[in-house]
Amino acid sequence: MILAGDVGGTKVALTLFEFQGGSLHHAAEQRYAAKDYSGLEAIVKEFLDGHAQEGMISAACFGVPGPVRHGVLRLTNLPWTLDSRKLSLDLGIDHVFLINDLEANGYGIPELKADQIFTLSAGDASAAGNRALISAGTGLGEAFLVWNGKRHIPMASEGGHCDFAPRTDDDIDLFRHLKTKLGGRVSYERVIAGVGIKSVYDFLRDERKMDEPAWLKERMEAEDPNAVIGELGESGKSEICAKTLDMVVGAYGAEAGNLALKVLATGGVYVGGGIAPKILKKLQDGAFMKAFTDKGRLSDLLVQTPVRVILESRAALMGAAAYAEARATELSGHSERAASV
Repeated sequence: MILAGDVGGTKVALTLFEFQGGSLHHAAEQRYAAKDYSGLEAIVKEFLDGHAQEGMISAACFGVPGPVRHGVLRLTNLPWTLDSRKLSLDLGIDHVFLINDLEANGYGIPELKADQIFTLSAGDASAAGNRALISAGTGLGEAFLVWNGKRHIPMASEGGHCDFAPRTDDDIDLFRHLKTKLGGRVSYERVIAGVGIKSVYDFLRDERKMDEPAWLKERMEAEDPNAVIGELGESGKSEICAKTLDMVVGAYGAEAGNLALKVLATGGVYVGGGIAPKILKKLQDGAFMKAFTDKGRLSDLLVQTPVRVILESRAALMGAAAYAEARATELSGHSERAASV
């Protein structure tokens, strides 16, 4: 069996996979609040105690938020340092790998079925070439999937932390507002991702003086603000939430287009993360694709670029499992996938 993990700033998802008929099938899954544990080892041990016997796990891979160097990562949102060698020893698993979470997501794309992907824009579906992956959740992740003539090789990046580029008058004023609020630099993550959506709402309320009715204020204080904004923005029941979503989706589409240009993603752009499936209706209203294709003389290139939304929440876990199996095979010469056929 393969253990796969998706480590976030607030939650850790763990899944056990086995290969049946040459494809991945999840056997067990659980999510944990990261702040309740001293480290990843404690979470994994608790999970395995309830779901697997000693010696059952042949390899493990964890997708982690940030750059992994020599098998080590120091998390920015948690007081944890992850070391693949130490994890291997502590957990008793021969092969343990740490890879960037967007890299794991990239490895998961070939494992997805047709009903786990929504086509936002067909573009030229027959075109081969590099792909791009942009993923807004708590933070904003970006990755490149380089085409080598036979397959796509995911490569991690920290592109979500690149400078926010305002396009509209609203964007320019938002940039000034955030620059003051943050005390300096503003990245795309501060606008598009979960860490930024409420800031866009606050800008519209405080600077644009858009109305926040008492019932909405109560909901914003009692519930997850991003979830409230998404719900009421999509339904149109709140003007300020709808405007917030307009600005966020516009910035999301613009940066997805920027990434497509940088990677020359003729093979398509994939939109992952937890936010996109929750606002799928909004992504289809044209604002995302208008910003995506608004690239001046290169607009036609973006029109021809397929854009697809990943609906499967386990994509990164599936990718981590596929990576673990492939790397363990290289090291041991035994393939779990081949053995199951």
